[in-house]
Amino acid sequence: MQQRTMKYGVAVVFGLLLFGLVVIGLRNAFTAKVPGANDFYPRWRGAQLFWQEGADPYSEAVTLAIQEGIYGRPATPEEDQVLFVYPFYTVFFLLPISWLNYEWAQPVWLALVMLSVFTAVLLTLKLIEWKMPLWLLTITLIWAIFFYNSSRTVILGQFAGPVYLAMVAALLALKHDRDAAAGLLLALSTIKPQMTFLLVIALLIWAVGQRRWHFIGSFIAAMLLLTGFSFALLPGWLFSFVDQVLFYPAYTFTGSSLWVITGYYWPWLGKPVENGLILLLMAYLIWQWRKLWQLPLSSPQFLIIISLTLIITNMVVVRTATTNYIIMYVPLFLVLKAISGKWRRGDLWAALILLGSIVGMWALFLASVQGDTEHPIMYLPLPFLLLPIMIWTNYQANRGRLAAI
Repeated sequence: MQQRTMKYGVAVVFGLLLFGLVVIGLRNAFTAKVPGANDFYPRWRGAQLFWQEGADPYSEAVTLAIQEGIYGRPATPEEDQVLFVYPFYTVFFLLPISWLNYEWAQPVWLALVMLSVFTAVLLTLKLIEWKMPLWLLTITLIWAIFFYNSSRTVILGQFAGPVYLAMVAALLALKHDRDAAAGLLLALSTIKPQMTFLLVIALLIWAVGQRRWHFIGSFIAAMLLLTGFSFALLPGWLFSFVDQVLFYPAYTFTGSSLWVITGYYWPWLGKPVENGLILLLMAYLIWQWRKLWQLPLSSPQFLIIISLTLIITNMVVVRTATTNYIIMYVPLFLVLKAISGKWRRGDLWAALILLGSIVGMWALFLASVQGDTEHPIMYLPLPFLLLPIMIWTNYQANRGRLAAI
């Protein structure tokens, strides 16, 4: 027991030293010279002004301070307004680094996001019970950082990384009957509600059917604590948050992946077709959710339905981002695991797909990028490749032929 404790202690110390070296390396190589992480700065600056000056992060004064920090001036109407636009309880998580100047806060956050994505991929492999050979695991971990959606998440300092980690950790905790921890982790994932709102509904439906009351209670208690402390510190935060969310589409260009089809490439299809597709996808998903009541978590179809939920989430929200797509790594690795197990030289094929996807997605980005703006085509590959595969897999599972993937 003492020897095991010592090993854990050594591992923790080594991990902290490595993390510190990464932070210093990022600071010296990048952030001290070229401040960035524009998706992180509005949240960090809003939290900093709240904790240090008591300022409302949703206020016009704080918005102006954020704009001047990014643009050096107030934003013009056609530019990203860089509002705080996150639940107020975001400030609790940023409290430790709100006292740092941005030159150090940024590399600390980027290192945390990188670690989140890296760890979340490892937990995803554990969730789907895929024991890779060492050489394939090495390629996977390289992919976890250099794949387009992962790299963009890190570069922008996106909260999508920690949300993905909280989400997959919650699923893994449920799998190991750690219901209290799962409820807390799921609550933490709501820091970006557009990424997990359908997953929350799906898991609560499943939990009621499986009588996992401790999970439900833990989630509700955690949400009450997060929102309760938020109301205590800023009573009007919810209305301000909703106002900013409703204003968000007015200054952002790209909508959902469905919008890219119906509003960008074929605008003659228009909003009616987009709304019709959203209703169709939601109807299909809700129809699949009816099975969650009876499905034990150990059932392969449970993860299939969860995968469909994660894919469809990114297709039906009014606004998404390619950084949010990292939650679709769960269905992606389910597909790769099936290829590994069922194809001849499956591990090699899985490795080639991973390496090819790095090259392919970055080539697509470089060929399509417009100035410093990501082209809408980047929103298409992951959801439109994974959705038909998972629908077919679910169909085969319903027929008792799951191996047909």
